[in-house]
Amino acid sequence: MDWLSAYKIPVGDAAADLFNWIQNTFSGLIDAIAEGGEGLIEGILWLLLTPPELVIILAFVALTWALQRSWQVCLFVLLGFLFILNQDYWEETAETLTLVLSSCVVCMALGVPTGVAVAHRPKLYAAVRPILDLMQTLPTFVYLIPAIVFFGIGMVPGLFATVIFVLPASIRLTHLGITGTPKPLLEAADSFGATPQQKLWKVELPSAFPQIMAGLNQTIMLSLSMVVVAALVGADGLGVPVVRALNQVNTSLGFESGIVIVVVAIMLDRMLRVNRK
Repeated sequence: MDWLSAYKIPVGDAAADLFNWIQNTFSGLIDAIAEGGEGLIEGILWLLLTPPELVIILAFVALTWALQRSWQVCLFVLLGFLFILNQDYWEETAETLTLVLSSCVVCMALGVPTGVAVAHRPKLYAAVRPILDLMQTLPTFVYLIPAIVFFGIGMVPGLFATVIFVLPASIRLTHLGITGTPKPLLEAADSFGATPQQKLWKVELPSAFPQIMAGLNQTIMLSLSMVVVAALVGADGLGVPVVRALNQVNTSLGFESGIVIVVVAIMLDRMLRVNRK
């Protein structure tokens, strides 16, 4: 079948030309995105690292109580953070939480309005769905290439790669929630003369709230799964010791940092679980 590969479709060259065109045409926009990302990351990191560790821990425990009203979950969150302190991974954990929270802010700000828009326009969703499939199935390491091309090395390219991989979850679950609004509720709103905006804010979004919060939960979990990948482009956090352990074949370091990532993931999941009830 050499004759078939002799006329290879230039997929790779087309992608390279596209990235070069974007970089040259939208250089100002890319710089603005980089500055905005750096500002967001630095702000969250300052909030997590400036106060004493115990103050941040108590703030997370208080947030857990406000969401869960369960002393068992609060105790688990407290013990989880104390374990992180015991393992001496506080700074790395704060950097990872910064990346996760930053990606959540960006993904929810983009994903929820997009999910609402495509839920009201089936043809638009049919056009967007293949793009979402591509974003979720393309190997995550591939995202690192344009991230480096556009933003260089550091936390911003890690945030960019994370957002591209995670964004489809919030869009799909918001779409699912809006389209799953019970028809009797919509018919009742129509019978009372509700405008489309009133139906959205008072009927559809409240009905879709559990799915939207499930999207937030998935955004957090998927962002944590990108921690190690983001470390390959210079993003700080818990992925750095994992990569270091891999390079050094250091079992102890790898399991230490890996268990801390698991603890962080479980804590965040338990904190948000109440929102899906």
